[in-house]
Amino acid sequence: MDGRDGMRAADADREAVAERLRVALNEGRLDLHEYDERLQRAYAARTYADLEMLLTDLPPVTPAQRSGLAPAVDAAPAVGAPDGGPGPVVTRGVNARWLAEVWMPYLNVIAIVVTIWAVTSLLSRDLLYFWPVWVAGPWGAVLLVRTVTGLTGGEPQRQAVERERRRQRKRDKRERRRELRAAESDEPDDPTARA
Repeated sequence: MDGRDGMRAADADREAVAERLRVALNEGRLDLHEYDERLQRAYAARTYADLEMLLTDLPPVTPAQRSGLAPAVDAAPAVGAPDGGPGPVVTRGVNARWLAEVWMPYLNVIAIVVTIWAVTSLLSRDLLYFWPVWVAGPWGAVLLVRTVTGLTGGEPQRQAVERERRRQRKRDKRERRRELRAAESDEPDDPTARA
């Protein structure tokens, strides 16, 4: 290990690595799980070597003008990101999952009440007043406001990161249990057997 690798890293160095990891996440080079794991390790890093280890498999940041993969200047911008660049696939999947979580209960309940209305109309042999509109209308308006505010406020991404953190904590907990069980099974049962 040369002298620089063993030197202690500063907070500014940790922040620079965290920013590079964020860029890699936005480029689609890291998924949320990898990003979260590396980010935690970046803030826990003590030396330059610890920080550099987090970036070894990531290419250096190249400005779009000098990149060999950059699109031609007169090309149309890709759809997906606010700056016209290609949006990460992770974001699209996260948004779709969040939208499904928000809207699926509504759609299920509306399907049930419309079915009840249709069956009662068929059984009465008369087209009854369409009362499901009083369930669908107000609830749908509330969900529409929640969807717009959630998407503009980044709620899907926050939920995805939190969900991934919970999963990681569960995995870590299971791993610690396995390690404890393995350590317990390695210990001899009889203390006199050691002698």
